[in-house]
Amino acid sequence: MDERYISSGRFAKMARVSVRTVRFYDKQNILKPSYVDEDTGSRYYTSDDLVRLQQILLYKYLGFSLDEIKELMVKAGDKNFMVDSMKLQQTLISDKIDQMKLVQKAINDTLTAYEEGQEIDWEKMLRIINLTSMENSLNTQYHNANNVSARIRLHKLYSTNTTGWFPWLFKEMNLRSGMKILELGCGNGALWVENMENIPTGRGTSIILSDISGGMLQDAAKAIFGDPDSNTSKGEPNAKQKSRLNIERLRRIIKFAEFDCNHIPFPDDSFDIVIANHTLFYCDNPEDAAGEIRRVLRPGGSLYASTYGSRHMKEITELVKGFDEKIELSATQLYKIFGLDNGDEILGKHFETVEKHVFDDALLVDKAEPLLEYIMSCHGNQNRFIVDRYKDFKSYIEKKVQRGKGFRITKESGYFKAQ
Repeated sequence: MDERYISSGRFAKMARVSVRTVRFYDKQNILKPSYVDEDTGSRYYTSDDLVRLQQILLYKYLGFSLDEIKELMVKAGDKNFMVDSMKLQQTLISDKIDQMKLVQKAINDTLTAYEEGQEIDWEKMLRIINLTSMENSLNTQYHNANNVSARIRLHKLYSTNTTGWFPWLFKEMNLRSGMKILELGCGNGALWVENMENIPTGRGTSIILSDISGGMLQDAAKAIFGDPDSNTSKGEPNAKQKSRLNIERLRRIIKFAEFDCNHIPFPDDSFDIVIANHTLFYCDNPEDAAGEIRRVLRPGGSLYASTYGSRHMKEITELVKGFDEKIELSATQLYKIFGLDNGDEILGKHFETVEKHVFDDALLVDKAEPLLEYIMSCHGNQNRFIVDRYKDFKSYIEKKVQRGKGFRITKESGYFKAQ
């Protein structure tokens, strides 16, 4: 026997796992032995296999499913895939730590109330504990643009209004050369990516894209500027290359800044336009954020703040509730924080005029996959109730979508122009 080979018993001992575990990964086609004795059926491993097993055990500890581990091992040579996967688990762990701190605070508050003879709000306590199942909180969801892209994709594929939200909003704002523009919560930069040919680039134009997430800003920059090595082909430029001929000019005009919209790090009277596209309901205090926006706007400047109404995407909520009543796609109802029904009142405390403009649209979805992506991208507790029953959930969605002529979803969105 070659000295390189290690028996399965010794291999398991070296990895500090049971032989049963080693056999399990073999049966699951996650870690096959390097050599099998045809006469005895004995399985043998190498030191390289030991490294692979240590990787598998780490992924298992980090919470990856068997299917995910299998994919990771298949793509072990793909550095980008490995890094992205590890970063995702890193954010999930940070998220779980934050959630447990929330539970710890709830327990401490309950103990204090008990010791001081106060009435204990058990319903509030249980709700906080239930929120720990929100495996994809805001922090995780907006670490980068993956989940935002899943949501945008559904709207882009199935909106009945062919104009599209981003082109419509961009045209409504009438941005011109020479303006100083600030976007709060730029996300993956879709507003600018979908309007590349119409971005003003004349003398004096300045555009600052901000977000609370540095990862999101990186994704936005990549989406807007693209790969600097992608336009190296010779000859007549193709359509994509033509759309990027002004990239260098955009690089001089567009800058990025990471900050919270409740604390805008610019002096008074800095901007002609401030854009808050589906952003203000994520601020700690939308009214305070509106005050900050008013401060940095020049006299006569305008805020364009978009948001949702109470009926927006209500059919999706009803859909998941039909599968399991316990599913909550969001820990909060964002339209209650800053929505089409109360946004004018919030902004009216800081601005002289506030006008509401509604976007006439709906979704008609005829395929299950984009709808599944959208649901799984939400920052609720859906993973807790869907992951282990994913095949059943997928079948449930497919049946709903295939009924009739597609699955119709209400959209109720628009923006406020405040001056």
